Amino acid sequence: MRPLLTLARLALVGLCSCAAGQPGRSFERYVLKYESPVDVALQAKVEEIDASLRRRYGMTTEQTAVGVLDLRVLRLALIHPDRIEYAASVPKIGILLAYFQVHPEAATRLDAVTRHELGLMVKASSNEMAAKYSRELGLQVIQGLLNDGGFYDQARGGGIWLGKHYGKGDERYPDPVGDHSHAATVRQLLRYFLLLEQGKLVSSEASRTMREIFASPEIPHDDIKFVKGLADRHLEIIRKWGSWEDWNHDAAVITGPGRHYLLVALTRHPRGDDYLVELAQAIDDLMQPRKP
Repeated sequence: MRPLLTLARLALVGLCSCAAGQPGRSFERYVLKYESPVDVALQAKVEEIDASLRRRYGMTTEQTAVGVLDLRVLRLALIHPDRIEYAASVPKIGILLAYFQVHPEAATRLDAVTRHELGLMVKASSNEMAAKYSRELGLQVIQGLLNDGGFYDQARGGGIWLGKHYGKGDERYPDPVGDHSHAATVRQLLRYFLLLEQGKLVSSEASRTMREIFASPEIPHDDIKFVKGLADRHLEIIRKWGSWEDWNHDAAVITGPGRHYLLVALTRHPRGDDYLVELAQAIDDLMQPRKP
């Protein structure tokens, strides 16, 4: 009888281990597609938050686009995910991706100077560093790699587009959907950071190094938008923000006790920054584990 009980216990442990491991395996396999369904409950809550903030700041549905992906349980919510927007500095993430695709050896052997300069480009949003590397790589090469990776699809609303060097320069290739020099959609920004977190952006080694560059602890965060909203919450945030005139955007991976999620928001309104601050607070409240 005792051996049978032991076998039963072992079988139960095995079943529990499989069940516990399933979320992790699902995360590794998860693909964000155009057909990916939203989570009905999360969608309703995100729409409610967006509507409340828009009322407060006098914004229309044409002036905000939002995406949330809970990486712990793979809940998705989307508002205007495929509407292309002028993206200001956000597409600098495309330069980072292209650098590691053109220089695969950099994934494991990146010199300190280049690492710091790429950090200045994506974390401090340096136009000087962005122009340095976009000129080195070439705009058409960068965009070609983004297209090959599915980050821009003219037939599906567009996506991430880098058609002009940051700063001075006459070379310009407007995106076919919106005629923007720099553009993005919520869905493709979510895909970019999802692949980064999964270790599938270029390669596992490149993803690890790119994530380190986004973090760049020696470079302080700009205390605006999501970072301002989430100050003092003891969170790890890697992100790329963008601002130009009334366009104010942020896209981030947010990790903290009991939560790990992606948040993207694109706005076009003078109060866009205020919207982003309060959106980050409301979404983080939503993502925190429920107290028993």
